[in-house]
Amino acid sequence: MSSKNFQDSHDVDLLNELRHSIDNIDAALIYMLSERFKCTRQIGFIKAQTNLPATDNKRESNQKQRLRALAKDSSLNPDFAEQIFDLIVSEVVKNHKDISRQLNNKQQK
Repeated sequence: MSSKNFQDSHDVDLLNELRHSIDNIDAALIYMLSERFKCTRQIGFIKAQTNLPATDNKRESNQKQRLRALAKDSSLNPDFAEQIFDLIVSEVVKNHKDISRQLNNKQQK
């Protein structure tokens, strides 16, 4: 076997190992998001029952600053981290509004 073939074989093995790691990380991200949304769902019920707004701009701003710093410390693009956070928060707010509507409908019946 030439060194070129050995290198190619090693590269393929490494590529497969890295892809396996990525698959595991992706699965962990999904499970973590699921856990996060379980918490935010409970928060949505509390907000709806106490007539609090679905959004909390001060909290979101503080979280953005905190996550941007974490991203920078982790060598991740802070703008990218903020985009992910914004996407998550938009889904959370949508869920909170849905919860509020559901509770209001139940109370009206």
